[in-house]
Amino acid sequence: MSESQVRRIRAPFDDATARSLRAGDHVLISGLILAARDAAHKRLVETLDRGEPLPVDLRGAVVYYVGPSPAKPGQVIGAAGPTTSGRMDAYAPRLLDEGLKGMIGKGYRKPEVVEAMKKHGVPYLAAVGGAGALIARSIKKYTVLAYEDLGPEAVAAMEVQDFPAIVVIDCLGDNYYETGQAPYRNL
Repeated sequence: MSESQVRRIRAPFDDATARSLRAGDHVLISGLILAARDAAHKRLVETLDRGEPLPVDLRGAVVYYVGPSPAKPGQVIGAAGPTTSGRMDAYAPRLLDEGLKGMIGKGYRKPEVVEAMKKHGVPYLAAVGGAGALIARSIKKYTVLAYEDLGPEAVAAMEVQDFPAIVVIDCLGDNYYETGQAPYRNL
């Protein structure tokens, strides 16, 4: 893939950026993204269920489903590969209602998550599984924001530069996992 075919974007996402991304787009993200896994997502939704304010503002936020390994001396973060996104499917629609504008992980999403993405104009991006050490190079700063007791599953802010991802499902519901495979189905 040539440099001209890669789109450079900033996070958090504004509405125009989120809605402009299309399934199959290769992107390099710079800016601030959140890190959170299933335990943190569960707590966030439980907080909403109690009618309490969230410990982080999700408006415009992009969340990366990651539980990084410990950093080695001199590093910001250890390996930071994506977690299977289906683990967050029970919580994603509720967090999209709170203004979440992008999700990064790996694997498929349930139909109800895709419908919520279409409703709110939110894309789902994939990071390459198994490339956690390489992905970690794009993370310049890692700061825990909430639920520190969850260790690597805590909610954290990550400053990223040229974080590589592919838009898998766009805000129209187009799915690159399906369209990308289509040319090879009848071989």
